[in-house]
Amino acid sequence: MATAFPPPKYQSVAAAIEAQVAKGKWEGGRRLPSVRGIAAQHKVSVVTASRALQILRDKGLVQTRERSGCYRVPPPAAERWAVCLRLTPGPWQSTTLAQCRSGFEGVAARQSVGFVYDAFSPAPGLTPADAEAAAVRAKADGFAGVFLLPSRTDAADAAFLAGCRVAGLPVVLLERNAAGADRVDGHDLVCLDDVTGAATATRHLFAVGRRRVGMVIGSATSSHNDRLAGYLFALCCARQQNGQRAASLPEVVVRQPTSISEKDSYAAVADAVQRRRLDAVLCYSDYAALGLVLELFRRGVKVPAQVAVAGFDNLPFGDSFAVGLTTTDYPAETMADHALRLMRARVQDPTRPAVKVCVPGRLIVRGSTDPGAR
Repeated sequence: MATAFPPPKYQSVAAAIEAQVAKGKWEGGRRLPSVRGIAAQHKVSVVTASRALQILRDKGLVQTRERSGCYRVPPPAAERWAVCLRLTPGPWQSTTLAQCRSGFEGVAARQSVGFVYDAFSPAPGLTPADAEAAAVRAKADGFAGVFLLPSRTDAADAAFLAGCRVAGLPVVLLERNAAGADRVDGHDLVCLDDVTGAATATRHLFAVGRRRVGMVIGSATSSHNDRLAGYLFALCCARQQNGQRAASLPEVVVRQPTSISEKDSYAAVADAVQRRRLDAVLCYSDYAALGLVLELFRRGVKVPAQVAVAGFDNLPFGDSFAVGLTTTDYPAETMADHALRLMRARVQDPTRPAVKVCVPGRLIVRGSTDPGAR
């Protein structure tokens, strides 16, 4: 009598993962656990987990993206969208990238949509013709549109948008305009309510007793200029409400240098803070705020006793060091929800006027501005 042997372990693991896929797990092109994660979850070796994933790839259920991981392939009926996040290189790039992606991943978990992050990679020197060819290929691959977070410094975005326009591939911008601080480029835009966020943070700094409040901005983008506008608005209101002269509540705008190293740029900002005798600073981002805090610490300046510092975006490191960084939250999933809604409306009516949606953020008070917040 023949003895029935159990299937190889890697087949059992593949079948278990396939069952999870059938129930909707990792829907929308979301990333699966790593090979080591699957090995730990199923109590098998890394080799066994790798062979299980190969079975799923052979069946067309998952795909591997270089330097990114393994993802579920969206069902044929699912919407497929490209997401292009052009973040400024630096030590916090990966953290910011993960925060932006988390919003789209949250949407994908609730809807039958697929977001792909490596369909486009605009490079310096990109021409509209090259961008058009890439957009045509993307449409042929089933992409219905692209969500673009423009670069702060690279002019390739203009060529990319021109190519997409000619190819008929709709684009929704994220967080900032692609064409500079003042120019309107006619694309839908979903962004943080930067004006209100900066105004709220500035009012908070006045409310905790600060009088010489400055603003640090990094580049002439629409998001930085909106944050600057919010700071100036709150400063103007504080002067009017308290009957203060301009000299008693001064306007101080510090532009972080971009032509020198990051370390030197933080030193230059700290020089300006000390030279202007500021007792509070609102920075355009959390990483700029943290760089300033560390430089002030190095100089023996106490935060917040001598200088209070606040940032933007609520990056994870903001609550992980001793002081804790006051910041404005970045509602990534809400922004992705609005962006997808605008994209679907654009696909339905390509000729409608461009829409700008400002999503409110939430001020999170921590120890860098209020020692009692901890």
